[in-house]
Amino acid sequence: MNKSELIEAVQKTLDSTRADADRAVEAVIGALEHGIIKKGGVSLVGFGNFTVTKRAARDGINPATGAKIKIKASKGVKFKAGAALKKAVNK
Repeated sequence: MNKSELIEAVQKTLDSTRADADRAVEAVIGALEHGIIKKGGVSLVGFGNFTVTKRAARDGINPATGAKIKIKASKGVKFKAGAALKKAVNK
């Protein structure tokens, strides 16, 4: 499912206009982004947890040239599915 399909699903569920569904999806995505960035994570009981992870600096290899490169430290986002989501997926 992509973002457009998600908006359509929300529109059908809410029996609303596409514009209203688009705003609702954008609001949820914005709130998730804010929680992940400012609070360090978001926990949705039953669905899962989004957490910020840190990646250490490391050495890598450029696949095109084979040259060694330095990869800077960075942050990423990790998702761990909750029990209800795992159960739904495994039906």
